[in-house]
Amino acid sequence: MNDAPPKTPSTIVKVLQFLGTAMVCLTILGVSVAAIIVINQTEPKAQQIEATRKSAAIVETVTVEKGTYSPTLVVLGTVQAAQEITLSPRVSGQVTSISPKFVPGGMVKKDDFLLQIDPADFENTISVRESELQQAMASLEIERGRQSLAKKELALLEGTIDEANRALVLREPQVESIQAEVNAAQAAIERARLDLTRTSIAAPFDSQILNRRVNVGSQVSPGADLARLVGIDEYWIMASVPVRSLKWIQFPEQDGRSSLVTLRDPDTWPSGVERYASVSRMIGSLDQQTRLARVLIVVADPLALKSDVPPLILDTLIETHIEGRPIEDVVRLKREYVHNRDTVWVMKDNKLEIREASVVFRDATYAYIDEGLESGDEVVITTLATVATGIGLKKIDSSTAPQSEEARD
Repeated sequence: MNDAPPKTPSTIVKVLQFLGTAMVCLTILGVSVAAIIVINQTEPKAQQIEATRKSAAIVETVTVEKGTYSPTLVVLGTVQAAQEITLSPRVSGQVTSISPKFVPGGMVKKDDFLLQIDPADFENTISVRESELQQAMASLEIERGRQSLAKKELALLEGTIDEANRALVLREPQVESIQAEVNAAQAAIERARLDLTRTSIAAPFDSQILNRRVNVGSQVSPGADLARLVGIDEYWIMASVPVRSLKWIQFPEQDGRSSLVTLRDPDTWPSGVERYASVSRMIGSLDQQTRLARVLIVVADPLALKSDVPPLILDTLIETHIEGRPIEDVVRLKREYVHNRDTVWVMKDNKLEIREASVVFRDATYAYIDEGLESGDEVVITTLATVATGIGLKKIDSSTAPQSEEARD
């Protein structure tokens, strides 16, 4: 008889362990589901209520007015000499003397003596040329005497000499040849005298000596570099301006007047010190490196010889404030009061209005607005923590301390 073998005790234990584990898991799962249901049923529900401000934001405002304003273009410029030459001699020789003013940094007037080249050779040349002239003139007198005798002989032979030979008989070619020698001798004397005057070198214009490359005893010749001179009547400033800003600058050739320029050098000059200049013309090409337009500014009396302002130094960078063409019927507002997307905050009836503004031009300090603001509008200049149309505002007064953020409840 085939009976099934009885289960061993180890198998029974395993079955009981599995059943126990399953019961525990089901119990935990049931308790978790029940807890979630209870939490969801007892969770408080948020109710939306209408909140109103208990106090208005305390702000500071500025009242704007429409008018005609001139923008200011602030750019950098390089100081350059308006007149600059390399001084060279026109004759050769040895330098025998030099003026005490002929030193680097020295100031000289037009026709002031600078240096002397040894004139001895040129004086000797004049003596030689004068002797040649005297000899040529003596020859001319002799030939004229011969011509006088020829005229008497021709009178005796009247009618026997044809016109073709008449000039030869009267020695006219000989006289003309010697006359040419006299003229050449006179020209040689003039040239020698001119060379003698060129041994004394003078300043060609009112100038400052930047450097000197010659001393007493130096041997010089035409084309040699004696010194570098710059004119002191005016300097130029070459300013780089964005091409889009050229339309706001006034040029004398186009507009009949030039834009006023204020010069500042905060790193070198005392605080508040300014110099003034004027726009002369626009250079007809862009700077190859910066691709900016170049504007020529003229500064009179650059070394301040007639005033007590600081002198200009060549090749330095200087801050130029160019007064632009006047813009009519606009509001001028500081740039920081124009916010994102060209909006301005306006206080009207103690509430905030956010207006879109049409900005015609921006300079370094101001924005010029032709639409969006009118005369009498009060622009909010206080920084607000909350910006929304219609929020309540309160204008600051003497009894309220200034705040940079809106008042909180």
